[in-house]
Amino acid sequence: MKMLNTERRTFRNIVGHAKNVGDLSSLSSWTAEQFDPRLSWDDVARIKDLWGGKLIIKGIMEPEDAEKAAKSGADALVVSNHGGRQLDDTVSAIKALPDIVSAVGSDIEVWMDSGIRSGQDILKAWALGAKGTMIGRAFLYGWVRMAKKA
Repeated sequence: MKMLNTERRTFRNIVGHAKNVGDLSSLSSWTAEQFDPRLSWDDVARIKDLWGGKLIIKGIMEPEDAEKAAKSGADALVVSNHGGRQLDDTVSAIKALPDIVSAVGSDIEVWMDSGIRSGQDILKAWALGAKGTMIGRAFLYGWVRMAKKA
């Protein structure tokens, strides 16, 4: 119940800093303007050429998209459902991983994100073909807890 009395969350790094964004309502409109729904795999290849550096695509959950990422020139991909926050009704990254690794073979490096909480999770991802893993909140929880004791 204490949550009802807390200050409403906002995106302070954007609200008040991006042009014409002064509140959450204008932030929603601004965010919609930032994404082009026509983005295609050809655009990814063009971005790779313009960038000139390594290109890693995060959020791949389907073997077909993994194949397209490899063909577009991406150097690596990350199998991720973004920690289940935005894609909580989809298959888990660890379940999607083997089919994606099988689809791309050694054409592109495959990493995994989402659900990594321990060394055992890392070993499972490696055993299923991931070249590496990423860890987010679980590490931060421990880091913040450790910082409070210092």
